[in-house]
Amino acid sequence: MLSICIALISNFGSSIAFIKPFTFTQIDISNLGYFSMMNFEVTFLENNQWWRLFTPMLIHFSFPHLAFNCLWIYILGEKVERIDGHITFIFLVMFTSIISNCLQFFWSGSNLFGGLSGVIYGLLGFCMILEMDSSRNRYDIPPGLYLFMIIWLVLGFLGILELFGFGAIANFAHLGGLVSGIIFAMIYKIMHLRWEKPND
Repeated sequence: MLSICIALISNFGSSIAFIKPFTFTQIDISNLGYFSMMNFEVTFLENNQWWRLFTPMLIHFSFPHLAFNCLWIYILGEKVERIDGHITFIFLVMFTSIISNCLQFFWSGSNLFGGLSGVIYGLLGFCMILEMDSSRNRYDIPPGLYLFMIIWLVLGFLGILELFGFGAIANFAHLGGLVSGIIFAMIYKIMHLRWEKPND
């Protein structure tokens, strides 16, 4: 709902003044309409604007971008939240959002990126690892979906998606989301093994 509200009010990111509080690093807008980006140290260390580590996930730049991401959050998020609990879901979203945003920023050098797709890849990575280790279909996600999303990731890095008119793709946010989702799943498994271990 937050993503939808921000997208509508900012006209899908067209209003730089409105999305200023949500970009990864701070933006300064001049009287002539030009904007400049603060560096990482000024934004986070000097100004303590730590919320920006995850708020880029709330920015979307087109209706298809918003609709596609919200659809997958609804499908995958519902499964994780129902099976693993609300707290796990919230921590998974925050963890994958922060890692994917940081990787995208440090690799691209730009703070004008956004969307929930890094989180979606994080959810997929999380579900994939836990399903591989389960004797049943834990989330009932077709294996072809995992394959499709990996192919989509590769096509993004090859630049093929941009050639077909999908616009600029935050490829490193996708990669960061997938890797952080896998890491989160491994931590989750270790913690569950400790909880389930009988007392001596």
